[in-house]
Amino acid sequence: MRIIGGRWRNTRLQVPSLEGLRPTSDRVRETLFNWLMPRLPGARVLDLFAGSGALGLEAVSRGAASAQLVERDPALAAGLRGVVERLGAAGQVQVAAADALHWLQTAAPMQADIVFIDPPFAAGLWPQVFERLPRHLAADAWLYVEAPADAVPQVPAGWRLHREGGTRDVGYALYVRAAATLHDDLNATPSA
Repeated sequence: MRIIGGRWRNTRLQVPSLEGLRPTSDRVRETLFNWLMPRLPGARVLDLFAGSGALGLEAVSRGAASAQLVERDPALAAGLRGVVERLGAAGQVQVAAADALHWLQTAAPMQADIVFIDPPFAAGLWPQVFERLPRHLAADAWLYVEAPADAVPQVPAGWRLHREGGTRDVGYALYVRAAATLHDDLNATPSA
Protein backbone atom coordinates (compact mmCIF):
# COMPACT_ATOMS: atom_id res chain seq x y z
CA MET A 1 0.00 0.00 0.00
CA ARG A 2 1.36 3.40 -0.97
CA ILE A 3 0.32 7.00 -1.50
CA ILE A 4 -0.14 7.27 -5.26
CA GLY A 5 -0.05 11.02 -5.93
CA GLY A 6 1.06 14.42 -4.73
CA ARG A 7 4.03 15.46 -2.63
CA TRP A 8 4.22 12.15 -0.73
CA ARG A 9 3.86 10.02 -3.85
CA ASN A 10 5.19 6.45 -3.47
CA THR A 11 5.35 6.70 0.35
CA ARG A 12 4.67 3.21 1.66
CA LEU A 13 1.97 2.64 4.26
CA GLN A 14 2.06 -0.36 6.57
CA VAL A 15 -1.07 -2.49 6.36
CA PRO A 16 -1.24 -5.15 9.07
CA SER A 17 -3.42 -8.18 8.52
CA LEU A 18 -6.46 -7.43 10.68
CA GLU A 19 -10.01 -8.68 10.33
CA GLY A 20 -12.18 -6.03 8.65
CA LEU A 21 -9.19 -3.96 7.44
CA ARG A 22 -9.62 -3.56 3.69
CA PRO A 23 -7.62 -0.63 2.30
CA THR A 24 -9.07 1.15 -0.71
CA SER A 25 -7.26 -0.11 -3.81
CA ASP A 26 -4.90 2.09 -5.84
CA ARG A 27 -7.29 1.99 -8.79
CA VAL A 28 -10.29 3.13 -6.76
CA ARG A 29 -8.24 5.85 -5.01
CA GLU A 30 -6.95 7.16 -8.35
CA THR A 31 -10.53 7.41 -9.63
CA LEU A 32 -11.76 9.04 -6.43
CA PHE A 33 -9.03 11.66 -6.35
CA ASN A 34 -9.59 12.50 -10.02
CA TRP A 35 -13.23 13.21 -9.07
CA LEU A 36 -12.15 15.26 -6.03
CA MET A 37 -9.58 17.48 -7.79
CA PRO A 38 -11.86 20.57 -7.99
CA ARG A 39 -12.62 20.38 -4.24
CA LEU A 40 -9.30 19.16 -2.82
CA PRO A 41 -7.05 22.28 -2.68
CA GLY A 42 -7.26 23.74 0.83
CA ALA A 43 -9.95 21.29 1.98
CA ARG A 44 -10.45 20.09 5.56
CA VAL A 45 -10.74 16.30 5.45
CA LEU A 46 -12.31 13.85 7.89
CA ASP A 47 -11.27 10.22 7.42
CA LEU A 48 -13.48 8.05 9.63
CA PHE A 49 -12.41 4.40 10.02
CA ALA A 50 -8.98 5.50 8.77
CA GLY A 51 -7.30 2.06 8.87
CA SER A 52 -4.11 2.45 6.83
CA GLY A 53 -4.75 6.20 6.50
CA ALA A 54 -4.53 5.92 2.71
CA LEU A 55 -7.52 8.16 1.97
CA GLY A 56 -6.77 10.99 4.41
CA LEU A 57 -3.03 10.99 3.75
CA GLU A 58 -3.57 10.88 -0.01
CA ALA A 59 -5.87 13.91 0.29
CA VAL A 60 -3.24 15.98 2.13
CA SER A 61 -0.52 14.76 -0.24
CA ARG A 62 -2.60 16.13 -3.12
CA GLY A 63 -3.35 19.55 -1.61
CA ALA A 64 -5.90 19.30 1.20
CA ALA A 65 -5.10 21.73 4.02
CA SER A 66 -5.65 19.25 6.84
CA ALA A 67 -6.97 15.83 7.75
CA GLN A 68 -8.44 14.33 10.89
CA LEU A 69 -7.94 10.55 10.89
CA VAL A 70 -10.13 8.54 13.27
CA GLU A 71 -9.12 4.93 13.98
CA ARG A 72 -10.26 2.83 16.93
CA ASP A 73 -7.56 0.14 16.80
CA PRO A 74 -4.75 1.40 19.08
CA ALA A 75 -1.99 -0.29 17.07
CA LEU A 76 -3.26 1.14 13.78
CA ALA A 77 -3.64 4.61 15.34
CA ALA A 78 -0.07 4.41 16.68
CA GLY A 79 1.15 3.36 13.24
CA LEU A 80 -0.67 6.31 11.67
CA ARG A 81 0.97 8.70 14.13
CA GLY A 82 4.34 7.23 13.13
CA VAL A 83 3.62 7.84 9.45
CA VAL A 84 2.48 11.40 10.16
CA GLU A 85 5.68 12.04 12.10
CA ARG A 86 7.85 10.48 9.38
CA LEU A 87 6.16 12.73 6.78
CA GLY A 88 6.62 15.82 8.95
CA ALA A 89 2.87 16.38 8.76
CA ALA A 90 1.94 16.82 12.42
CA GLY A 91 0.71 20.34 11.68
CA GLN A 92 -1.68 19.10 9.01
CA VAL A 93 -2.72 15.59 10.01
CA GLN A 94 -4.23 14.68 13.38
CA VAL A 95 -4.88 11.09 14.49
CA ALA A 96 -7.59 10.25 17.02
CA ALA A 97 -7.45 6.77 18.56
CA ALA A 98 -11.21 6.52 18.99
CA ASP A 99 -14.32 4.69 17.90
CA ALA A 100 -15.70 6.71 14.96
CA LEU A 101 -19.28 6.80 16.26
CA HIS A 102 -18.14 7.97 19.70
CA TRP A 103 -15.81 10.53 18.11
CA LEU A 104 -18.65 11.94 15.99
CA GLN A 105 -20.74 12.45 19.14
CA THR A 106 -18.07 13.90 21.41
CA ALA A 107 -15.46 15.73 19.29
CA ALA A 108 -15.69 19.46 18.67
CA PRO A 109 -17.42 20.17 15.33
CA MET A 110 -14.85 20.56 12.55
CA GLN A 111 -16.76 21.71 9.44
CA ALA A 112 -15.15 19.12 7.14
CA ASP A 113 -15.16 19.84 3.41
CA ILE A 114 -14.57 16.19 2.45
CA VAL A 115 -15.51 13.11 4.49
CA PHE A 116 -14.41 9.54 3.78
CA ILE A 117 -16.69 6.79 5.15
CA ASP A 118 -15.29 3.31 4.62
CA PRO A 119 -16.15 1.25 7.73
CA PRO A 120 -15.62 -2.47 8.21
CA PHE A 121 -18.35 -3.83 5.95
CA ALA A 122 -19.63 -6.50 8.36
CA ALA A 123 -20.43 -3.87 11.02
CA GLY A 124 -23.07 -2.06 8.90
CA LEU A 125 -22.31 1.33 10.48
CA TRP A 126 -23.36 3.65 7.65
CA PRO A 127 -26.77 4.69 9.11
CA GLN A 128 -25.28 5.53 12.52
CA VAL A 129 -22.49 7.55 10.87
CA PHE A 130 -24.95 9.47 8.67
CA GLU A 131 -27.03 10.29 11.76
CA ARG A 132 -24.09 11.71 13.75
CA LEU A 133 -22.18 13.36 10.89
CA PRO A 134 -24.04 16.64 10.11
CA ARG A 135 -22.51 18.75 12.91
CA HIS A 136 -19.05 18.07 11.46
CA LEU A 137 -19.87 19.16 7.89
CA ALA A 138 -19.27 22.33 5.92
CA ALA A 139 -22.36 23.59 4.09
CA ASP A 140 -20.95 22.42 0.74
CA ALA A 141 -19.23 19.22 1.93
CA TRP A 142 -18.46 16.24 -0.28
CA LEU A 143 -19.02 12.71 1.02
CA TYR A 144 -17.27 9.54 -0.16
CA VAL A 145 -18.94 6.24 0.77
CA GLU A 146 -17.48 2.77 0.20
CA ALA A 147 -19.53 -0.39 0.78
CA PRO A 148 -20.02 -3.95 -0.48
CA ALA A 149 -20.91 -3.94 -4.18
CA ASP A 150 -24.28 -5.57 -3.48
CA ALA A 151 -25.22 -3.40 -0.47
CA VAL A 152 -24.38 0.27 -1.11
CA PRO A 153 -26.20 2.24 1.62
CA GLN A 154 -28.71 4.95 0.92
CA VAL A 155 -27.44 8.37 1.97
CA PRO A 156 -29.78 10.77 3.77
CA ALA A 157 -31.78 13.43 1.95
CA GLY A 158 -29.81 16.54 1.07
CA TRP A 159 -27.01 14.80 -0.81
CA ARG A 160 -26.69 14.70 -4.60
CA LEU A 161 -24.80 11.87 -6.29
CA HIS A 162 -21.76 13.29 -8.08
CA ARG A 163 -20.12 10.08 -9.34
CA GLU A 164 -20.16 6.37 -8.58
CA GLY A 165 -18.24 3.27 -9.54
CA GLY A 166 -17.49 -0.23 -8.45
CA THR A 167 -15.37 -3.31 -8.61
CA ARG A 168 -16.40 -6.93 -8.23
CA ASP A 169 -16.47 -6.57 -4.42
CA VAL A 170 -16.82 -2.85 -3.68
CA GLY A 171 -19.26 -0.11 -4.59
CA TYR A 172 -18.21 3.49 -4.07
CA ALA A 173 -19.88 6.84 -4.56
CA LEU A 174 -19.12 10.52 -4.14
CA TYR A 175 -21.92 12.85 -3.04
CA VAL A 176 -22.17 16.64 -2.83
CA ARG A 177 -24.06 18.48 -0.12
CA ALA A 178 -25.67 21.65 -1.44
CA ALA A 179 -25.43 24.80 0.68
CA ALA A 180 -29.12 25.39 -0.04
CA THR A 181 -29.90 22.10 1.71
CA LEU A 182 -28.18 23.31 4.88
CA HIS A 183 -30.07 26.61 4.68
CA ASP A 184 -33.38 24.69 4.37
CA ASP A 185 -32.44 22.47 7.33
CA LEU A 186 -31.69 25.49 9.53
CA ASN A 187 -34.98 27.19 8.64
CA ALA A 188 -37.13 24.09 9.03
CA THR A 189 -39.76 24.26 11.74
CA PRO A 190 -39.27 21.57 14.37
CA SER A 191 -42.00 18.95 14.32
CA ALA A 192 -44.15 18.48 17.39
